[in-house]
Amino acid sequence: MRDFTRLSPSAIAASVASGVTSALSVAEDALARVEAYDAVQPQIWISRAEPEAVRAAAHAVDARIAAGETMPLAGVPFAVKDNIDVAGLETTAACPAFAYAPDTNAPVIEKLLAAGAICLGKTNLDQFATGLVGTRSPYGIPANAYNRVFVSGGSSSGSAVAVAAGLVGFALGTDTAGSGRVPAAFNHLVGIKPTKGRWSTSGLVPACRTIDCITVFTDRVADAKLVDTVIAGFDPSDPYSRPLENLPLNPTRIGVPRPDQRAFFGDTASEHFYARALETLSKTAELVELDISFLDEAAKLLYEGPWVAERTAAIHDLLTNNPEAIDPTVREVVEPGLSISAVETFQGAYRMAALKREADQMWEDVDALAFPTVGTTYRIRELAEAPVALNSHFGKYTNFVNLLDMAAIAVPAGARDDATGFGITLIGPAHTDHALCDMAQTYLGAADLPPPPPLDLEGRMDIVKLAVVGAHLEGMPLHWQLTSRDAKFVGAYETASTYRLYAIANSVPPKPALVHSEDGASIKVEVYELGLAEFGSFTAEVPAPLAIGTVTLSDGTNVKGFVAEPRAIVGAEDITALGGWRAYIDRT
Repeated sequence: MRDFTRLSPSAIAASVASGVTSALSVAEDALARVEAYDAVQPQIWISRAEPEAVRAAAHAVDARIAAGETMPLAGVPFAVKDNIDVAGLETTAACPAFAYAPDTNAPVIEKLLAAGAICLGKTNLDQFATGLVGTRSPYGIPANAYNRVFVSGGSSSGSAVAVAAGLVGFALGTDTAGSGRVPAAFNHLVGIKPTKGRWSTSGLVPACRTIDCITVFTDRVADAKLVDTVIAGFDPSDPYSRPLENLPLNPTRIGVPRPDQRAFFGDTASEHFYARALETLSKTAELVELDISFLDEAAKLLYEGPWVAERTAAIHDLLTNNPEAIDPTVREVVEPGLSISAVETFQGAYRMAALKREADQMWEDVDALAFPTVGTTYRIRELAEAPVALNSHFGKYTNFVNLLDMAAIAVPAGARDDATGFGITLIGPAHTDHALCDMAQTYLGAADLPPPPPLDLEGRMDIVKLAVVGAHLEGMPLHWQLTSRDAKFVGAYETASTYRLYAIANSVPPKPALVHSEDGASIKVEVYELGLAEFGSFTAEVPAPLAIGTVTLSDGTNVKGFVAEPRAIVGAEDITALGGWRAYIDRT
């Protein structure tokens, strides 16, 4: 099996600079990784550099090293979202009818090449960077690197997967509404969303030109910061570029949404991981609960206000002359911009200025924000059924950031049972980019998260975790109902201390009833994984008064499991004190 271990730009550059390895050997390894991963997800790419061109670039880097040149990214392979110009490769923005061949590199690409990085190709995206899902491209749907049933996040979908799969050391994305942060969360990555104007956007196909940012995905914060030191700087060719600043940040007061304003859309795992992240942050800072209604209002203006017209302006000619060339969902999003008036535009701008003033005042009360990057995730087929509504859930905590001129860094904060990632985003005022990186590094060190789960190379089933408490335990009379469905044993666990266990009267074979109770105790259970279809057939065989519901484990996670109707405990023996069904069977 090909090694898909993630790559570290700083480690590669140090190895090449010291002569321990060559840029050519790094390039050969990267080309082999890309070829091997093509068997899994070729659709993460739209175009790729010819292998000989990659080797020639690596030879050139080795020659520069031999000549004594110092390059901070020597030999590091990278990928570029296909709405950023790379000379020699078409820019498509995931729309073949829009494609053109740029004569020059975007300034950010020029800086990376000068620093010794080697471009492997252009990655797939939600067309015209319109979407947070990764499903809106005629070149295919890049799926989550860890569970291909789920979305990768967008619009920088291919870039995120290329880094997660260990094909490149880093990848450029873009971010208007969260496209450099949402895919980072879902794929257990770090994603820097720099201050507007910190990185040049010349050579970028605009989405909303006034708020667009080019971003980077990496495995580690230090490597994301390294890329920033190479790319950041004033560009006189970009009218939205700003002089480079690095303001300090002392994050002793961290703003978080009020509990009643937190949205996880039914995703209890996300809610659990966010609570755990806040617990980690609270060890070094005061958490200040904020009324974020004004941030929500700003976020809604991005797609429900005049900024839709800015997206329309970016592709106006194509929309009016060849609308069928545009993805139907993207067209649904941008077409309303044709009817937005100048009056509405100015009214929206006035309101945003007022909201920006509220944001500026907020920084007097807190030093930084720590929000969920995304409240939940969805399967690819779920997005197909409700592409706009579910996409809007992904923007809850991201849409306002660029509009209100903030810097942000997304970092991992947990892995769901289905292997997809949950993340938090640390947000600060403009120009606090490096300070946020330091804050993120401190958080990750304190959080001590396990490494990401294994990549989904074989195609995971859509799985459900099921807790069994009685006759379905291993060695018990009904265990065959699990083994006949190829259930996979996950482990022995205990429930939260909010359950009581009863031995149901006159049940053959003997069965327990697990009942939620605030004066309960922890009960021993076994957890198994079943395919979705197998879980359905298993559930259909569960007899009354038993049922399948949701059971909370002692670590706070929720799984499906056996519960009972009230009639199950009529005449039943309370065996809670025994701690589990096996102890009861041993006693009898």
